Amino acid sequence: MKASVRNIGHVSVVDLSGKITIGEGDVVLRNTVQGLLDSGRPNILLNLEKVSYMDSAGLGELVACYKRTKEKKGNVKLLNPSGKVYDLLSLTKLEEVFETFKDEKEALVSY
Repeated sequence: MKASVRNIGHVSVVDLSGKITIGEGDVVLRNTVQGLLDSGRPNILLNLEKVSYMDSAGLGELVACYKRTKEKKGNVKLLNPSGKVYDLLSLTKLEEVFETFKDEKEALVSY
């Protein structure tokens, strides 16, 4: 999995691509989010448009990222979860926890 960060105002947009799975993708996600929190950027928008698959470890890391950002008075929101990823979020009821957006501008304004 790959992650790249774009800072737009006070929000960090993390463009993710590939698979968020145990042993690689979850570690990349954790390290990227922790790096942003350590540098004082707690408002994070995860762009999941190019994430093709997520397993239980990926879901667990999403929840852990959410918890860590809340502790830093920030927020994690999701942008464009793809078909299988959205189905997984829906099945686990996590779409009720995470604010999810289809439009990046709309998501940025929500912070």
